[in-house]
Amino acid sequence: MTGGGPAGREAAEAARVRSARWMAVFSPAMIPPLLQTSEYARLAIGPDADDAVAARVDAQAVLLEEGRRFAFVLTEGAVRTRPGSPSLMPAQLDRLVEVSALPHVRLGVVPWQAEAAAFPLHGFTIYDGTVSVVETLTGDLTLTGASEIAAHEEAFEAFAAAAVYGDELRDLLADIATDYRTLIDRLKAR
Repeated sequence: MTGGGPAGREAAEAARVRSARWMAVFSPAMIPPLLQTSEYARLAIGPDADDAVAARVDAQAVLLEEGRRFAFVLTEGAVRTRPGSPSLMPAQLDRLVEVSALPHVRLGVVPWQAEAAAFPLHGFTIYDGTVSVVETLTGDLTLTGASEIAAHEEAFEAFAAAAVYGDELRDLLADIATDYRTLIDRLKAR
């Protein structure tokens, strides 16, 4: 568990990310921190957390550094779950499309039509194949046992195999963006 409130937690996560050369992130419930817009991050972290939001957004610079590799697998539910107004989601989806085009980033989404390899009970991040971190409501669980890492790697690969990538991913994100814009229009018409 990490102390120091939201800013301390974000600083610890940023240090962990900076020290890794390779990360695999599975997220069944939300957009992972490295992929969040500042508006999404503000709602995900909570009110009065400007320092934590800034630290989260600043940490995203690692996505542009050479010599690093990132693999992200999200469920469609993670992409459709919004922490606030639907109006923040088109920009968030644009961010996903942008990141998916980076040469050292592999981003996939498991569409709801795909058969799940397992129940996605929780998300996790594997760092360099040696540590897996599970984020909870109150802190992080850091797993280092070989069998724990292997189980998370196996789960990641199973979900990755069911995900869509490239043009298929961008088509899915465009469909979801259309759904959000329709919802925004409906809410404005009320």
